[in-house]
Amino acid sequence: MYLHHRLNSSRLVVLLQQWAREDGARTAPAPQQDVAQTLSQWLGTVDAVQLSRALHAIESLQETTGRAGAAPGPAMDLAALDRFVQKAQVDLSTLLTAPAATPKPLRARADNTPVEMPDPEADADFAAHGPRYLDRQKQMDTRLMALRAQVRHAVAKGNPALRQLAALDAVMEQMLGAREQRLWASLPGHLERRLAYRHQMHQQALQARGQADEPPRWRQPGGWLWAFEQDMHALLLAEMQVRMLPITGLLEAAHNEKTGQQE
Repeated sequence: MYLHHRLNSSRLVVLLQQWAREDGARTAPAPQQDVAQTLSQWLGTVDAVQLSRALHAIESLQETTGRAGAAPGPAMDLAALDRFVQKAQVDLSTLLTAPAATPKPLRARADNTPVEMPDPEADADFAAHGPRYLDRQKQMDTRLMALRAQVRHAVAKGNPALRQLAALDAVMEQMLGAREQRLWASLPGHLERRLAYRHQMHQQALQARGQADEPPRWRQPGGWLWAFEQDMHALLLAEMQVRMLPITGLLEAAHNEKTGQQE
């Protein structure tokens, strides 16, 4: 129930709902389902069988380890692990919100005619922005997959319960990875609609004030492309927050186990 609340109140869900309200999208509210119901829609019959086998294997390993009385592994330095994850998150946030490259002047002609700047109106087309979002998505995916594996490896050095959790996380990442990628691939579509919305609001404001458009001002603070750039950053950060949930979940479990042992 807690996880269901966390997913549905995430920054990503809230942001997409806000955008839908602002651009007048009419979508039926999604039925409220718990995590088990949602997971059952993500997994086919073959997936469910594979997951069941993996869970049994993890449980068997746990029982075997318990009977053998294996000595606990080296104590985790949770403070260092927290700092490592926080730094990785800050570094990734900086990468995702880096400003777009400043348009460079076109190459001068042989006859030394004045150099022209790229046409700013080309930025009104989503084709100028979609590839950049996909590229940053790819970088996010690469970094967070590595971070998740590192945190999982660290947590697996803990007590048997944490080792079991780490093994389960590895199974879930493998089982759900393809479905998650399809969901992330749908986000540029929301961003494209946001670009159209920002452009439409800009045009309506000009008409209301009886002003002529000035494309060179679009990217200046307060301009509609400047606002769209903030939207792109917000969507990337919201996506990152959701992608971080398995990692923060592993950390929380490690902290809870440590707290339980101290009580």
